[in-house]
Amino acid sequence: MTRSVQGPTLVIVGPPGAGKTTVASLLADRLGIAVRDTDEDIETSTGMTVADIFVERGEAEFRQLEEHAVQHALDEHPGILALGGGAVLSASTRAALGPHRVLYLEVGLAQAVRRVGLSASRPLLVGNVRATLKRLLDERAPLYREVADLTIATDDLEPKGVVDRVLAQLEGTP
Repeated sequence: MTRSVQGPTLVIVGPPGAGKTTVASLLADRLGIAVRDTDEDIETSTGMTVADIFVERGEAEFRQLEEHAVQHALDEHPGILALGGGAVLSASTRAALGPHRVLYLEVGLAQAVRRVGLSASRPLLVGNVRATLKRLLDERAPLYREVADLTIATDDLEPKGVVDRVLAQLEGTP
């Protein structure tokens, strides 16, 4: 795999339930490279969970922290990078992703609902999970497609199968 810019080998985007963190870890293991998750970076730097940041500081402050974390990771991380589901909402983040190879893990509404369940760790999904996920998918899917070089539909795949498809696509790309 060759890249034209410094930074991650691959950046993974997608909605809640797509499997970004799981696939990133499995892919990094298969490639023998480091993995990083910007939500984890934010939690480490603030000493708070993402859910607590949303509750105590609000979504606007979280998005600022996220924008900074993504830019920092793009600048310094050479491995697999998983972004939070809403990172693509930032125009500056979308622009920063331009020179990087980006994988969009696509997931349908029914499968996303099954995967996330009633998770309290996902602050934007509190309440009517299905309706909220539908709104997020509708709002964000065009943004994921805008930044993606590769797309894998994950609905009918186990994480290992997703990784196999990612590797096959990466081998077929310059």
